[in-house]
Amino acid sequence: MRAAKVSRLSESKRMFESDLFEFFSRIPPWQPPAIYLPVIAWSSYQAFAVGTGIVSFLGLFVVGLLAWTLMEYWLHRLVFHYAPSSHFGKRLIWYAHGVHHDWPNDKLRLVFPPAVSLPIAVLAWILFTMVFGEFDRYAAFVGLVSGYLAYDMLHYYAHHFVPSTRAGRYLRKYHLMHHHGDEDAKYGVSSPLWDLVFRTTGRPTSRAS
Repeated sequence: MRAAKVSRLSESKRMFESDLFEFFSRIPPWQPPAIYLPVIAWSSYQAFAVGTGIVSFLGLFVVGLLAWTLMEYWLHRLVFHYAPSSHFGKRLIWYAHGVHHDWPNDKLRLVFPPAVSLPIAVLAWILFTMVFGEFDRYAAFVGLVSGYLAYDMLHYYAHHFVPSTRAGRYLRKYHLMHHHGDEDAKYGVSSPLWDLVFRTTGRPTSRAS
């Protein structure tokens, strides 16, 4: 898909005095695919190795994908936009997400740090094992991880490129409206589905033409 690059200030600003903390706070966009594409490939292989049929695989994939979109929504709404009263809490939330709203074009702080995404992935794997069992967990996990990876890449893309498709332009506009005047709504990045379900779509978003 062709895309035009967005002309905007996108340098990465300093967050920490410590050079070590600063190094680990900068996450280039190639890291999530480098980590999670092998996870997707391994989980897909294991799914078919334990006898999952193609129809069952696709069904479980969709369930896992929907699980990710729901997780994405609630993480964004309840965790990233939590309003603590203490100075420490406010600083912690700023490190987690406020920095992105203050510097939305920082090209090295647009995807999840592995220090955050990997523990979430491990917890999701344990939960999926409990819910889906030893065999079906693989296909469902492929859906979840694929959804996460699509989210991270779409998020980066929305801030640094103008998509050429109508759906892509709509999602980009939807997310940028969250940044510019609609911060208490439009929590979905990869999909507005759960904003529609929970009535947090906020101001109308016209479809890109």
